[in-house]
Amino acid sequence: MHTHSGHQKLDIFDPKYIKIALVGRPNVGKSSLFYVLTGRYTTISNYPGTTVDITFGKKGEYIFIDTPGIYSLIPSSYEEYVSRRIIEQADIILHIVDAKNLANQLLLTLEMIEAGLNVILILNMVDEAEARGIEIDDELLSKRLGIPVVKTVAVEGRGVKKIMEVIRETLKNRERRRGRIFKFSPKLEEIIKSLEQELEDTNLAIDTRMASILALLGDKYTIHMLGENLEIDLDRYVKSNIFRHTLISELIYNLNLILDRVVKHRVKTKGLKAKLDVLTLNPVWGVLLAILSLLFIYYMAGVIGAQILVDEFEGFFEENINPYVNQILDTYIPNYWVRELFGGEYGIITLAIRYAVAIVLPIVSIFFLSFSILEDSGILPRTAYLLDSILKKIGLSGKAAIPLILGTGCGTMAILTTRILGNKRERIISAIILSIGVPCSAQLGLIIAVAPDFQALMIWFTILLIVSLFVGFISSRIIPGRAPILYMEIPPLRIPRIKNIVLKTFSRMRWYVTEIIPIFIAVSIFIWFGRLTGLFDILIAALSIPVSFIGLPPDASKMFLYGFFRRDYGAAGLYDLVGEGILNYLQIITAMVTLTLFVPCVAMFSMMWKEFGLKYAVAILLTAFTISFTIGFLVFNLLGVFI
Repeated sequence: MHTHSGHQKLDIFDPKYIKIALVGRPNVGKSSLFYVLTGRYTTISNYPGTTVDITFGKKGEYIFIDTPGIYSLIPSSYEEYVSRRIIEQADIILHIVDAKNLANQLLLTLEMIEAGLNVILILNMVDEAEARGIEIDDELLSKRLGIPVVKTVAVEGRGVKKIMEVIRETLKNRERRRGRIFKFSPKLEEIIKSLEQELEDTNLAIDTRMASILALLGDKYTIHMLGENLEIDLDRYVKSNIFRHTLISELIYNLNLILDRVVKHRVKTKGLKAKLDVLTLNPVWGVLLAILSLLFIYYMAGVIGAQILVDEFEGFFEENINPYVNQILDTYIPNYWVRELFGGEYGIITLAIRYAVAIVLPIVSIFFLSFSILEDSGILPRTAYLLDSILKKIGLSGKAAIPLILGTGCGTMAILTTRILGNKRERIISAIILSIGVPCSAQLGLIIAVAPDFQALMIWFTILLIVSLFVGFISSRIIPGRAPILYMEIPPLRIPRIKNIVLKTFSRMRWYVTEIIPIFIAVSIFIWFGRLTGLFDILIAALSIPVSFIGLPPDASKMFLYGFFRRDYGAAGLYDLVGEGILNYLQIITAMVTLTLFVPCVAMFSMMWKEFGLKYAVAILLTAFTISFTIGFLVFNLLGVFI
């Protein structure tokens, strides 16, 4: 069956499509299976009415939806809440579980069956389970659950043909089933039945029996859906620890009954691979692995991407494309401002397209490639796990180390990669730290070049580190939301599959091309408008006030404004001022600190606008502006006492 691209905006819940939701915990191979099922062409967009990204792929009459990780039908995060909503609207649910950890994940399967949903259980990574001596009787499990069970190895495409056959068979009779898989003690059954009777006339997306169980377990989403007109006193049960303990104990008892004789363990001696799995979680060797993995990403994206490839691509643009474009414009377009809209230094072609294609695209593509390698190898979850306790201090989880490291390559790309983090609060805290305290490679190189000596460089670095930690700590106390909880399955180490890496990288790159390039074009038009109207001259004059406040000459105003358009432009302006001998030792250090802490570049700001909304983007911009000049003032006045 041919796979179509998602260039047009699709209503994924249009009744004419058959909606198949891929559901499961993180790191169970859900995304790998999704890419194999959908092929190369996928689309990433917000779930309607939310800021949560979902990935979906259209294949004929089917739309496959890769949902955010979920552990239970009782959502514990906004992302799980979105997954629950998708589950309730899907025609078929593929519940992907890691075959090695079936007992930990089957409860969600039971919940969805009890909810009356059409579930197909996918036992993924069966090769790894068998290698560990774990055998699963899929036929017995299917008989006990009353649903199809399919064994797969997603990264190899094994079992995918069987999945499609089972989907077609299930669709022949896809009426919502009446869930009756849980069997409770008479007393519990009586309570559940009494609540069920009250819900008979309600229009719920799930079976009334499962809705009753979820409500009794205290699920706020279900209780909200039920309304306030229930005669039964839910609080009496929800707030009773004894009742909840009894209900949960009987749920686990149901689970154990189903698993009896389904999973068998053969005694198997531990090989080198199993020993490496344990070793990589060791506090010493594991941290070394985490450092090496971060260095790998930095070298790939920050050195090969941000330096080698960007130099080649940008050099090609500046030598072959920009002069040619400007020559054509000078020849055929008499009006100066029309020429400047498309060419010149800030035109749509000479700046926006060049920036998007020659600067950010090489970095992002290399990052997506290296990220996919670490993701598929099992190293990435280990890195996040080992760095989690350190980053918790500033309101982040271990995963945040990746965008923070990548920010030293390109801040715009780093904002994009905050998508790997658990929730919007954590992404915003990361964005604040990236905007204020993390210089990109281009800016970093010039800052090092202008430093008068090693002492000045150490002062600059120490101030930057203290400010970043302080900003992260304060942000985590001010920004509403839950503190990040890193709860994940640690997959075994494995050799990444080339096909899987290519599919993931291609899909993510396609999203970048269709969603991000228009942002750069809009920025270029804004710059053109600012120059045309004289807005920039007004801004330079306005900036001279805070610039004099930190002890710098008025000429320094221009470097801050250009630093907003590109961070290295601002650093280049500082380089020129130092070269002209205008600044003394104290002023150089003050300028180094203030310029680094200054607002994110316009591309980075645009990305934050796209990712978090205008309100948050402007708030981060104003915060960075305030902090940069406040710290600059303190540095100039306090450091002046000692220098």
